[in-house]
Amino acid sequence: MTGAEARITTGRIRGRSHDGITVFRGVPYAAEPFGPNRLAAPAPAASWDGTREAVAFGPRTPQAGMVPGFPGWTPAEGLDCLTVNVWTPDHGGSGLPVMVWVHGGAYLVGISSQPEYDGATLAADGVVVVTINYRVGMEGFGSVEGAPANRGLLDQIAALRWVQDNIAAFGGDPGQVTIFGESAGAGSIAALLAMPAARGLFRRAITQSVPGTFFAPEFAHRLSTAITAEAGRSPVLADLADVSPEVLVAAAETMTAKLQDDHPTWGPIASTPTPYSPIVDGEVLPTTPWRALADGAGRDLELIVGFNRDEFRLFLALAGRFGTLGDEHVTKIMKHLVPPGGAAAYRAAHRDTPAEDLYSLVLSDWLFRMPSAHLADAHAAAGGKTFAYELAWPSPALNGMLRACHALDVPLTFGNLDKGVAELVVGDPIPDEAAELSTQFRAAWTAFATTGDPGWPAYNPAAAVTHVFDSFTKDVRDPQALSRRIWAAHHFDPLE
Repeated sequence: MTGAEARITTGRIRGRSHDGITVFRGVPYAAEPFGPNRLAAPAPAASWDGTREAVAFGPRTPQAGMVPGFPGWTPAEGLDCLTVNVWTPDHGGSGLPVMVWVHGGAYLVGISSQPEYDGATLAADGVVVVTINYRVGMEGFGSVEGAPANRGLLDQIAALRWVQDNIAAFGGDPGQVTIFGESAGAGSIAALLAMPAARGLFRRAITQSVPGTFFAPEFAHRLSTAITAEAGRSPVLADLADVSPEVLVAAAETMTAKLQDDHPTWGPIASTPTPYSPIVDGEVLPTTPWRALADGAGRDLELIVGFNRDEFRLFLALAGRFGTLGDEHVTKIMKHLVPPGGAAAYRAAHRDTPAEDLYSLVLSDWLFRMPSAHLADAHAAAGGKTFAYELAWPSPALNGMLRACHALDVPLTFGNLDKGVAELVVGDPIPDEAAELSTQFRAAWTAFATTGDPGWPAYNPAAAVTHVFDSFTKDVRDPQALSRRIWAAHHFDPLE
């Protein structure tokens, strides 16, 4: 490896070049969000003298371990956690399209250094790739009196401003920025589409599995009250300023366990793995993405929206619920989640479907598939150029139990088929079909970032032509017509 330097607004940095790609890691885009900056909007990063080594990822933002047995965050990792990483195939060049990744993780966990997010393979296709850290959990999405709402989203905006100010130093074009993300990252991007403060910071967006959970302020405050009570505190800035982040992380873990299946107390959120979501506070986030896009917000932006066919099966696997679900579970979940008349429609169309599969279908529709479909409908109906996709390829991982599950698209997007989450969802050895699908994903995503066209027909709600990634990829008219009919009149309004 050889060294490479760049000058940005805060000083000089030195990264590393290898196999034609130069990478700069752990570059601060904002000040550390602790001390006087605790639970505040992101503050500007400090400048430095000399040349800063940018060869190691920045520390995680406070969070629990992502999987059982993985250690949670501690202050020993460091506090300067609001950082970006940049991969460029033409350091010293100019005019390359830029792709900024917003990671998922249920608004609870996630970090840009996860191996599945390594940007080298994607950058080799001719784009500058940026990945970012942002605050999650109580630090980023909790409702705290005296603190701004949606601090994690404000972090993302600060990172996008950093890109505007600095990406030319890495060969990127600040006028050709595409933001892309999965799960909570896709939900964040959907929120950014609705936020006035984000306008002008990107030209295109790709949302992969948009979750439909956004909170009304009162509901968010009730949840944060319950979380902080686990730590013996209240969700007030003065009462939390001196609380160790690990304490709030542990409190959220306890509360998350209590939420599960407690629909009488918490409503639909009891069917999710998280007590956090963006808050429709009327200021930082004026309204939901669906209403904002329907009213024409982002009409001038190109948008790709998609989902995976069997989204919820990943969560069944992680919870050890395969083989445990009967018709009574289906009846219960339909009662709490499905629009009026929907239960009968689901059952009529799926008379021979095993209970476990129907349970997964309903939750996939509610949490990811139909929110994504509605987002595409809203943007296209308002005149925005829109493209829709569905990942239908059934992974052979876990003896085929996962199918086209949540997060399967992530390794396909980055081309990292043997790292991180890929070890769970892709399978070993890597199937030839997965390698081919990854090539297709990367070609489409980078073409879109370059031209605004991924290579398949634009979407409109009437025909709902969708690009279906599968063993034989093809464009299909309304592949989820039944679910779209069931959810047609539903509004993904803030939960309250």
